[in-house]
Order: sequence, then structure tokens, then C-alpha cells
Amino acid sequence: MQLVKENKIHFLIIICGIIFTLLGAFHTNIWFDEAYSINIINHSFNDIWLIGSSDVHPILYYFLLKIISLIFGKSIIVYRLFSCLGIITLGIIGYTHISCDFGKKVGIIFTFLAFFLPVMPMYATEIRMYSWAITFVTLTFIYMYRIIKNNTLKNYILFMIFSLSSAYMHYYGLMISFFINLFLFIYLIIKKINLKYFIVSAITQIVLYLPWLIFFIKQTKEVSKGFWITLEFPNILLEVLTFQFLGNNDFNVSIFVSLIVYTFIIYSLVKKKEKLPLLSFSLYLVVIITSLIISIKMPILVPRYLFVITGLLIFTIAYLLSRSSVYIKTFILLLIFVFGLYSNVIFIKDSYDKSNQEPIKYVTENIKENDIVVYTNVIDGAIYNLQLNNKMYFYDIDSWNKDEPYEAFSPNMEIVKNLDFLDNYSGNIWIIDGDDDRLYNILNKYELIKNKDFRTKYHQMSINIHLIRK
Repeated sequence: MQLVKENKIHFLIIICGIIFTLLGAFHTNIWFDEAYSINIINHSFNDIWLIGSSDVHPILYYFLLKIISLIFGKSIIVYRLFSCLGIITLGIIGYTHISCDFGKKVGIIFTFLAFFLPVMPMYATEIRMYSWAITFVTLTFIYMYRIIKNNTLKNYILFMIFSLSSAYMHYYGLMISFFINLFLFIYLIIKKINLKYFIVSAITQIVLYLPWLIFFIKQTKEVSKGFWITLEFPNILLEVLTFQFLGNNDFNVSIFVSLIVYTFIIYSLVKKKEKLPLLSFSLYLVVIITSLIISIKMPILVPRYLFVITGLLIFTIAYLLSRSSVYIKTFILLLIFVFGLYSNVIFIKDSYDKSNQEPIKYVTENIKENDIVVYTNVIDGAIYNLQLNNKMYFYDIDSWNKDEPYEAFSPNMEIVKNLDFLDNYSGNIWIIDGDDDRLYNILNKYELIKNKDFRTKYHQMSINIHLIRK
């Protein structure tokens, strides 16, 4: 009877979690990173490999998204639902895997956190690799544990698949896969367990990752030049501390919640001396510490990248809460639910706000067939690459020199290093600017026909649009 009751509770959490996740998925707004994902899959698989090799992420997600587009058609909603499926799968893993391996209470709490942690709904709907990366990383950890409990070929095959998928999905996935494999290797040696399957698995993973290794080294050199990542102390430490609890909550609130949760984790680990949550939490921390050390010379620590390894943190919290008193359990879960609910309500409200469609509606209703579009801020400008068939120019005034990865936006978008292309042009020019009106201030010698400023709720974008005639 107790098992039936727990299963009903678990199913109810999964259903509510799926609804909670999907509520913010049915809109067509996009920001730059999403525009990149959508544009790159308009190319062939071979071109995705070549263009993606110059980006700062591996290419498995783009391949999967390409396949989804071939099966279900090109649709922003379909792409969002594919991302949601990653988090839904993570929540269901709480029932299919976590409950079986670690107990029903751990599984129920894991599923609850997988859906209702404040950070989850935002990344669940984003057309990026994060939702599937967290799922593959979590499965890698689970099958590492299953190998420890049962050293079978089946467990090794699944472990290898999920470990390699994590590495091809995100570089934080590569990092955590390395540390999980390293821990498993050390454990097997200490326990004097046969290494035959492990050696085959490790060699297979290395061989299958070799085709991407040369591009990984190339991308590492790009990041070493600084790219766009910067670290500000102690802000970066606070952002890391609060990442999973921030969402759309007030920053001070997220600090309060995160301090409570981390205090609980540390206190429980010290008091109860549980090995499994200590292992998952240590793996989570070792990625952060490694990223922080590397970032001294080569900036790679970005708070949102921590989403990839958040499954380990969720498991740590779930395992320790399952062993805690009903009062502590209720307090922490209720705290997370309240702020998770608030964060998602704000996220949904912002996502469906009519302000998000106003800029593109304004342009599409007024632009003529032979008009051109020019921008210096690719973050805002490239978004229009999906909705317009007009020729677009990204004026690389800041010398970002990201010509190869920005090939994702070709053939519509052309990267130019100066404005010489306007010398022989006569006609209307649409300028997509930010708050500073930077490009318009350069081209204001031409006739101004109209201009309008927009502020969107989705990703809080500021867009100033000028129509000029040369």
C-alpha cells in the first residue's frame, strides 16, 4: 500500500511537472543563441560540422535538432518542445532510475527538483543544448553507480553512450565525463575489480571523440584569446552560488535560498557521512573548481554552463533530504517550490508579452523587397535573419572576427569589415541598433525616413530601429 501511494505521488509530480514545464514553451520569440541554433541547422550535416567546429560548443545538439527539423518540419515551437523533452526525461528518470537504485523517496524528491527548481523551466524551453546535456550527464553518473554495483557489459555500453553523448553535447559535459570516468577507474583499481570492460569503454570513447579533438583544441585557442567571457570577483562566485535558485527571483532572495540549501548540504554530509551524495557533490564542485582555475588564464566559467552538471546537485539534495526530518524536508522543498513557481510565472508572463513581437512586426510590415538591413550588434540583428529574406550585413566594427561560426547565418547575412559596400548602393537601409544608436550615428548623414525604439520582455532586449534612405 505504501508503494502504491508513493507511485501515485510520483506520477502526480511528473504530470504537474510536465505541465509546469510546457507552459512557457508555446511562443516564437528568440534571442541570439536560439537564433544561432535555428540558423545553423538550415545547413547540411557536413556544414554543421564545419561551422560548429568554429563555435564554442560541440555539435551533437545541432545534429539532433537538424534531425528533429527533418522529421517534424521547421518550427520554433517544435524546437522548444524538443528542449522540453530533455527536462521531462530528466524528471522521469527520477522514477525509472533514481527510485530503483536509491529508493523511492530519493526518486520522488529528485523528480520534484528536476521540474520545480527555479532555474529549470527557463532552460527547459530554450532552443539550446542545456536540457539534453543535463540529462546525459545525469545518466552517466547513474550508470557509473550501476557499474559499481553490477560490473556488466550492458551497464558499460549504456555508460559509454551517455558519457560520450555528454562530451559531444557541451564542454562541461566533456569535463564531468572525464572526472566520472577517472573516479570509476580509481574505484575499480582500489576494489581490485576486473578492468576489462572499463578499458574497452575508455578506448572506445577516446577513439570516437578523436574526430572532434582537433576542433576542440582549435576552440580552446579561441577562448584563450578572451572571446566574450569575463570574470569579475567576487560577483562570479555569487553567481555560481545562486545560479540554480535565481531564475527570475530577486538576487538577494536567491542568495538567501542558496545559503539555506548549501548549509543543509554541508551539515548533512558532515553529520550523516553519506558516501553517495558526497561523491555527486564532489563531482559537481570539482568541475566548478577546475573551471575557476582554468579561467585564471583562459576564461571558461559561465554560470549558465553549470546547468549541464546541475543533475548532480539535484541528486545530492534529493538524497540528503530523503534522510532528513519531515520538517526540514518540507521547509526546503516548499521554499524551492514557492520561488520556482514565482520564477516561472514571471518567465511565462515575459515570454508571452506582446512587446516581444513588436520590433519584428514593425520591420516586416514596412520593409520593401530591395531594402537592406545593417547592424553592428549581431546579438540583436541576427535574430531578424529568420524572419526576413532581405540582404543583411553585419558590420564587424569591434573586430570580433567570428566569421567562421557566424557562417551559420549565411547566405542571408554577410559579414563586412567596413561600410564600403554602401558606396554603390542606392535605396532604403534598415539599421538595427541598441540603446546607443551606434550605427545610426555613423550613417546619420543620410535621410532619416522613420525610427522607433523597442523594449522586449523576453531576454530584456533594447532595440532601436532606423530607416534611412541613401
